[in-house]
Amino acid sequence: MPIIGQSAPNFVTPNQDGVEVKLEDFKGKKVILYFYPRDNTPGCTTEANDFKANIDAFKALNTVVLGVSKDSPKSHSNFICKYDLPFDLLSDKELELIKAYDVWQLKKNYGKESMGIVRSTFLIDEVGILQEIWSPVKVKGHVDLVLEKIKAL
Repeated sequence: MPIIGQSAPNFVTPNQDGVEVKLEDFKGKKVILYFYPRDNTPGCTTEANDFKANIDAFKALNTVVLGVSKDSPKSHSNFICKYDLPFDLLSDKELELIKAYDVWQLKKNYGKESMGIVRSTFLIDEVGILQEIWSPVKVKGHVDLVLEKIKAL
């Protein structure tokens, strides 16, 4: 797991349009990097819509929101269109970014074990230093906690 106070792991990965996105593209802005299991599932849809509902507050705080899952760019594009999401979703089919942030873990669901993304959020400051980690994330009220933390910086 990355460590608060250290440089956030850099990345280069495609967004919903197949355009490569790099952490360094956002120097001078805070970045919310949130990892979620899958497009179009109930918890992930709720989380995405919570970020969407607060996007103006994030922008006012000089903060970019980026979602990450192992879904394809096409899946992300469809998810964005369906819910009119105003931020990029990054596709990490090779699990490089997901593993760099140590969110690919053994999960238990109804007694069955499998590897998957643990819902997690990382707050990265304007110079690329990790300021906060929420993992695992409970969706209800999460975006409010993230906004409170950014305001406190």
